[in-house]
Amino acid sequence: MAKRHLNPKLKAALEFGPVLGFFVAYLWLKDETFSISGADYAGFIVVTAGFIPVFLLAMAALWRLTGHLSRMQVMTAVLIVVFGGLSVWFNDPRFFKMKPTFIYLLFGGVLGLGLLRGQSWLKYVMEGVMPLSHEGWMILTRRLAIFFLGLAVLNEVIWRGFSEETWVYFKTFGLTAAIFGFFLLQGPLFRDHGFGGRRRAR
Repeated sequence: MAKRHLNPKLKAALEFGPVLGFFVAYLWLKDETFSISGADYAGFIVVTAGFIPVFLLAMAALWRLTGHLSRMQVMTAVLIVVFGGLSVWFNDPRFFKMKPTFIYLLFGGVLGLGLLRGQSWLKYVMEGVMPLSHEGWMILTRRLAIFFLGLAVLNEVIWRGFSEETWVYFKTFGLTAAIFGFFLLQGPLFRDHGFGGRRRAR
């Protein structure tokens, strides 16, 4: 299926809508307990169970409308199904809370492996979005690999050391803001190593 352009607002709704839906549903049901087939499930588990199919439907719609899903989106979907499913199956929220840790460890590890081979695998994913020189891609990949590993550590600190509600706020807004802030701070790199850039970023 050929890749097609999609209205940015609709694309953002499909990508971030399920996460915001999880957040709203959690605030609504966080203090509730549900008895299902003789077992008691906290609101967090019930919301997680609902989030999985909603996220998959959003990704299916995104693929249907654009004809494309990135490798990162596919891997994220797989990990959501695996860790979300484990949380629901074992009635244990810890599995779902560990999901971001594994996602960022995986992304950081993959980028690091590419760097060890002298390659920027990030370039293959984002080259059409941000045209950079080879040196620029290597610098950005190195920074992003370190950043992802840092997010993995931060997620472990938050879910293990703080309340469940704090983690939900962190997962919904903190991680998104951190990633946005990271790319915002790369402005000098994009300027210096984009097409026409002459100076080297430090």
